[in-house]
Amino acid sequence: MASQETAGVAEPLIALERRPPRGARRRGDRRARLIRYRWLYLMLVPGVVYFATFKYGPMYGIVIAFKDYVPFLGINNSQWVGLKYFEQLFGSPDFLRILTNTLILAALKIAFAFPAPIVVALLLNEVRVTVVKRSIQTAIYIPHFLSWTIVASLTYLLFAVDSGAITHLANGVFHTRFDFLADPHWFRPLIVLQSLWKDTGWGTIIYLAALAGVDPTLYEAARVDGANRWQQMRHVTLPAIRSTVVIMMILTMGHVLDTGFDQIFLMTNSLNRSVADVFDTFVYYIGITQGAFSYSTAIGLFKGVVGIVLVLGSNWLAKRKSESGLF
Repeated sequence: MASQETAGVAEPLIALERRPPRGARRRGDRRARLIRYRWLYLMLVPGVVYFATFKYGPMYGIVIAFKDYVPFLGINNSQWVGLKYFEQLFGSPDFLRILTNTLILAALKIAFAFPAPIVVALLLNEVRVTVVKRSIQTAIYIPHFLSWTIVASLTYLLFAVDSGAITHLANGVFHTRFDFLADPHWFRPLIVLQSLWKDTGWGTIIYLAALAGVDPTLYEAARVDGANRWQQMRHVTLPAIRSTVVIMMILTMGHVLDTGFDQIFLMTNSLNRSVADVFDTFVYYIGITQGAFSYSTAIGLFKGVVGIVLVLGSNWLAKRKSESGLF
């Protein structure tokens, strides 16, 4: 009897001894998942290679922001100067002007360009005729595929002081002489209008995809309760895409100081430079035309740090308000 009881206790112990260690089990599970999803991992390789080559690889060059970089000496042999170029940046008389111009343009784009795709997506979602809806979508998508060079050229054709169609129309209506391209007061409105025309249609893709996932029974329940179209949009549609809007806002905050070099550079001239100089163009003028590589790298690093802080802060605030964040 005692031997049977001993054998009954020993069998689980023997089984535990034969069971592989936890680390080995985890490695086996990872190997099984790798084999099972091998094609998905293979599709992941190009993206990983791209980011490793063009995003993470060049980050090694950030160190020249702390060195007096001389191309002939190389990064490793250049003299270490610490925070010299950051002090030069924050003490420069141009820093406050450039920061102000950048933040104003960023605020205008967030105020007008960010909600525009949401509004257009909500309007398109209300169109029930499929042909009309697809035609409008195609028409507003096309500007996204035009380069900023073409957009700037069209702007110059429409707003030229002597031959611009819109300039002639404005001069005739208001009985005055407008110079939209040279007047600093018109620079920011033109930039915002360009961004709206070029990127609004493309931005609606994400929100239309989110709207496609809304349960139709929610609208039926709202109609049964007597909700009109506006109330359905307010109480059903907007809450359904709120998480998407929050995530897009977090991503947008990470690019607050990235106002777009191509667009700003092409629209800048000697008369509107006081409001047109931003960090992107300033880095070009200082780093490329003047060869101040360390100084321009310090400016770029400053932009990157600000972007990271804004992303982390926006993500924390979204979670604080019971919304889903990026991580």
